[in-house]
Amino acid sequence: MEHSNKTAREIYQEVINNPARKRFGFGQKAVLVNIDPQKAYTRTDLFATAYETDPKQLDYVNELSREFRRLGWPVVWTHVAYMASAEDAGIWGTRTDTPDSLQNIKFDSERSEFDDRLEIDRVKDVIYLKKMPSAFFETQLQSLLVWHQVDTVILTGGSTSGCIRATAVDSLSRGYRTIVPEQCVADKHESFHFANLTDLALKYADVLSVDEVKTWLSGAQASGQQ
Repeated sequence: MEHSNKTAREIYQEVINNPARKRFGFGQKAVLVNIDPQKAYTRTDLFATAYETDPKQLDYVNELSREFRRLGWPVVWTHVAYMASAEDAGIWGTRTDTPDSLQNIKFDSERSEFDDRLEIDRVKDVIYLKKMPSAFFETQLQSLLVWHQVDTVILTGGSTSGCIRATAVDSLSRGYRTIVPEQCVADKHESFHFANLTDLALKYADVLSVDEVKTWLSGAQASGQQ
């Protein structure tokens, strides 16, 4: 094991700025998967479970979503919520039982609601309720991607060390080019955030600036809905 006195942020910057770093690259058509941008995780003024890395994160998510709609490409939003009994949270929900616990994000609660700052098109966009970290786990996401014939998955939301990472691993495992715009993901602590961005960049995804993603989208060819 290599030892270092560098911070997770410093290690990340070294990796991301390495000119020899290989990329998977963009494909021909993408899906935008916005993972759990709900009040439990975005409203730092209301909930202890919320976090913010880049203060413009939700603005960037809205910008990307508009670009995807312009292209006729799918926009997906996920959120988590559980029954009063929390039995649908499974073993994941058993570690704690406090007002801030995962299992206590109940249906119709404020914590389960999408952030009001988000521009969600409830006619054109796809919304999935998920129970576990990966957006692929027991949702219809895989079928949607097959239907739209996409080869690239772009991920936003949180947390970087949890649901973003889990979805990125599942995405790569299913054969998709996976992109994480750095300014569009967040975590509770910068160590978790940058350590996982580093791991994602080295193994599972291309971690890029949101500007680079927007530049690619601006040059992409629009496609009609099937």
